[in-house]
Amino acid sequence: MQVKLIKKMVRGKVQMKRIENATSRQVTFSKRRNGLLKKAYELSVLCDAEVALIIFSQKGRLFEFSSSNMQKTIGRYLEHAKDRGTSIEVEQHMQHLKHEAAFMAKKIELLENAQRKLLGHNIGTCSMEELQQIDNQLERSLKNIRARKLQLFKEEIEKLQAKEKFLLEENARLSDKCGMRGRHAAEKQKEIGRNNQSTRSEVVTELFIGPPTIRNAS
Repeated sequence: MQVKLIKKMVRGKVQMKRIENATSRQVTFSKRRNGLLKKAYELSVLCDAEVALIIFSQKGRLFEFSSSNMQKTIGRYLEHAKDRGTSIEVEQHMQHLKHEAAFMAKKIELLENAQRKLLGHNIGTCSMEELQQIDNQLERSLKNIRARKLQLFKEEIEKLQAKEKFLLEENARLSDKCGMRGRHAAEKQKEIGRNNQSTRSEVVTELFIGPPTIRNAS
């Protein structure tokens, strides 16, 4: 018993860092790999658990153990990891939405409070600086409102001027059209007068001037 205790005390605690000596590193790898594979086997048998163990050595050599089918176990793990990742993403998204909703609610509350102060409510607790800020904001708002009102007036005047111009052009066009019709009617009337005068002249020239012809008695 004393020998074992002395041996354990001499051995001491193993430091968790890379073993620099290549030979010692390879020996330690072989021992711990075999121990890990043994523990995996014992866990699968004693606890009826589905265990899969994959080990790659420093040189890339593969060592594995599976209590059933390695590919089936890997597929099961990937499916579980996918579902877990989706759940984590959903939870993170929900947390983000909660923070955003809280931020928006706070912002809305501040805006509503500012609006009430602009309307003259709840200003009893405002300091001189806050009142000056409200006054400046109202001045800027009135300036913007007057500028917008002036712009609308200008646009309305431009529309009325354009409409007036269109009506004047339409009136001139209609006047020209009516004048052409009047001239055409006058020319038509003159032509009818000339035709009537010519007809009367022809009738007069056909009349016989002199005593009537005396017919012989039978």
